[in-house]
Amino acid sequence: MHIMEGFLPPLHAAGWAAASAPFVIVGAVRLRRIVREKPEARLLLGASGAFAFLLSALKLPSVTGSCSHPTGTGLGAALFGPSVMTLMATIVLLFQALLLAHGGLTTLGANVFSMGIVGPWVAWAMVRGGGAVGLSVPVRVFLAAFLGDLATYVTTALQLGLAFPDPATGFTGASVKFLSIFAVTQMPLAVVEGLLTVAVVNWLSRNSADDLRLLAEMRGEEKDSGHVA
Repeated sequence: MHIMEGFLPPLHAAGWAAASAPFVIVGAVRLRRIVREKPEARLLLGASGAFAFLLSALKLPSVTGSCSHPTGTGLGAALFGPSVMTLMATIVLLFQALLLAHGGLTTLGANVFSMGIVGPWVAWAMVRGGGAVGLSVPVRVFLAAFLGDLATYVTTALQLGLAFPDPATGFTGASVKFLSIFAVTQMPLAVVEGLLTVAVVNWLSRNSADDLRLLAEMRGEEKDSGHVA
């Protein structure tokens, strides 16, 4: 998913950075509020960030200029909401660009938009929507991580299709090509990420029930089995 350094045309890189910046700012405000009001949540925040860092660093070669890997953002989105996950994903992507040469600084905005904004918002919508129709917590968590992962790659394919349209079929043809190549490796990775995220949430439910309850109370939710946190 990480688009490598210097791969996007300068105007595309600048445009994605401008589009991502407001979401990152909102995430910073939201995170500051959580840390101020619920300092006990810092451990879970750190764990969510580490989960995203480790999973998104497990890259497999994919299309030119990008790669396939789990994203790890579904867990943080389910626990803290998509805004906080945007900031955490930005930090993860920045560290990976500087320390692992994974992604890049000029493509940071595009990578944040796909992995830090679209993926977490899709995951969060699945958590909330699944609760509204009565899905169990494990099913909601699995679908959130699975669909958030796939949404990230759909966004990356569209970004690449927009930057490098096919000479014959244009943006649509190029996007379909990128999507078809991503799908080979990403579908099984998304399933694995969904199952792993369910296992982590189950573990947290058994061992950090008080912290999960604090997060639910902070969001104004009632404590019952239908809430992820």
